[in-house]
Order: sequence, then C-alpha cells, then structure tokens
Amino acid sequence: MAVLCRPAVAVPEHVITAEETLELARRVHADHPQLPLVLRLISNTGVRKRHLIRPISETLQHPGFEARNRIYEEHAKQRVPAVVAQALTNSGLRVEDIDLLVYVSCTGFMMPSLTSWLINSMGFRHDTRQLPIAQLGCAAGGAAINRAHDFCTAYPDSNALIIACEFCSLCYQPDDHDIGSLLSNGLFGDAVAAAVVRGAGGSGVLLERNASAIIADTEDWISYQVKDTGFHFRLDKRVPTTMKPLAPALRALVDRHRWDVAGLDFYIVHAGGPRILDDLTKFLGVPPVAFRFSRATLTEYGNIASGVVLDALLRMFDEDSLTARARGLIAGFGPGISAEMAVGSWLPDPQVSFVRPRSESVPSLGGR
Repeated sequence: MAVLCRPAVAVPEHVITAEETLELARRVHADHPQLPLVLRLISNTGVRKRHLIRPISETLQHPGFEARNRIYEEHAKQRVPAVVAQALTNSGLRVEDIDLLVYVSCTGFMMPSLTSWLINSMGFRHDTRQLPIAQLGCAAGGAAINRAHDFCTAYPDSNALIIACEFCSLCYQPDDHDIGSLLSNGLFGDAVAAAVVRGAGGSGVLLERNASAIIADTEDWISYQVKDTGFHFRLDKRVPTTMKPLAPALRALVDRHRWDVAGLDFYIVHAGGPRILDDLTKFLGVPPVAFRFSRATLTEYGNIASGVVLDALLRMFDEDSLTARARGLIAGFGPGISAEMAVGSWLPDPQVSFVRPRSESVPSLGGR
C-alpha cells in the first residue's frame, strides 16, 4: 500500500497580475509584428496572477546563465526546507522516516542535486536514496508520484518524499521573440511543493496503479534550446491538440483498473492551459467542474510546471468533500509529448483534521 499524503505548497511573495503582464508585453515588445496575437494568447490562458521569486524589475534583467543558476540554487536552499518540513508534518512522519527523496525541477541545475544538501542540512539519514529528475518538464510532477509509488510498492515499509521546485521566471529571455517564448512569459509562475508517499499508514490518496505514455514523433513540440544565455522555451502550436491522442491512454489505464473514466470522483491533472482542460472534458466525457482544482491552480498561480499536480491535490484536500474509497485519476503532461498517470482511491483519516491557510510565502529555513 502506498498513500500520497497531504501536500505542502508555497509560492513566493512577488506578484504579477494578468493586467500587468499584458501592459509589460505591450511596452517591452511594442515593435513585435505579431504582438496582437501574443496578447490574445496570453489573455486566453486564464491566468489571473503569478508569483515570482524576485521583483519584476529584477526578473526582466539577464545577468547571464551562471548568475541565474546561482540565483536558482540560493532560492532553492532558502525556500524548499520549509515546504519539506510542512509536508512531513502533514504526513505524520519525521526526516529520519524517509527512505527516498525524489526531487523534480526543470528551471535550474545543480550537481550534486539539492537532495544531497537537504540530507545534510535537514537531518535525513545518510543512507537515504536520491532520485533527482531534471528533464521531464511539467510531466515530472506525475512522474515523481509514480516513482515514489513504485518504490513504496517494492519496499512496503519505506517512505518517499517528493519535492518539486520550479522557478520558471529564471527562464525569461528578453531577446527571444519566438511566439512560444513570449506566450510562456505570461503563463509560467514560480512555486515549491512537496508531499510524502507512505508505504504504510497515513491518509490521502491510496495509489493503486500507474502508467506512462508518449505520443510518437512529438519530442520537439515542447523543448528547451540550451544556449549560452540558458534555457529557451519552445512551444509548438500543435501542443494544445495533444489531449486527443493522450485521452485514450488515460482511458486505457482506468479501464485496466476496471473503473469507468467518466465516473470517477476526482481528477487531478496538469493544467498547461485551459484548452487541455476543455479537451479532457470532451474526450473523457466528464463535466467541466471535474477539473476545478487544476483550473484554480492555473488561474491563481499560472503554470507552475511540475508543481501543478501537487497544488491541485492540495486544493482537493482543502475542499474536503471526498468520501472513503472515492476513486480518482492523477496525470501530468509534458515534453515528449508524454504523460505520467496514476489511479487511486481516497483514504481518509477520521482522527485528523487539517485546517490551515494556504501559504503564499516561504520563510528561510535551513539555509547555508
């Protein structure tokens, strides 16, 4: 048995609204020949506000890839430990109870991984296994859940901690005028999220089956061009159509589990944009309200990459409307084009009641 416990999520303190984003685009890219298209695409994302690790005046500067990566490391060490501590508290476990750290991020690079620093700075056991995942993009949130599930299935008395750290604002490229890059400037936000998967005990989502899928010959639809200036985001105009070929993979996973994909009680999916949610509504035959948690994450935080799935899960926990054994689907989508999917059922803990305001900033904890 592997139980995905209540996540912890925090977004940084600097906020940019949709109106500010559009005004910024008009000012910075006033001479772009396709500016009206860019403004329309950004408006259609449904993002109301996003959170950034630095003020917008600093975000718009590009001090070089080396400096940006140093900023990534500094903020990761400043912001991740508090979220990890909250996730452990939510699960009822301590640092010494964790056997595997799964760290996912696609917006900065560290070697050794942040997992090594966390083990030394937060008191995790020195035989704790490490699994950093850097190249699955937005799908990595689902992949982290699935790899933790696999581990706890193989080692039933073990526990895994998932961490998603995404500072998408560090990928802003002021001289990149590609349409996909400009769209990303109004879509992505920063966040840190974490959750524990317990091999025994706990409450939350009882993970029962997982799977992966990839759409053939689409590996260049979502990608990074890695240049001297860092990561340049590339987004093919066909990406919004990918739910049509991926929906059958979601349906097949649920069918193998002998459930009805249109009759589930909860749906937690990565919300890269509203078109994804609208198409899943159509192709899976579910009402729009089914994706309310994912849509809320997109509206309030933007696309926070691998953190979306964990934030949507937290919103489901906060709503507290599920009954025991309620059935659901979790899925992350990303480069490849790939999907990481899982099905599970709700396992409540009647003795524990979480009433906690959602955090929108992370205090410094465990920094060096």
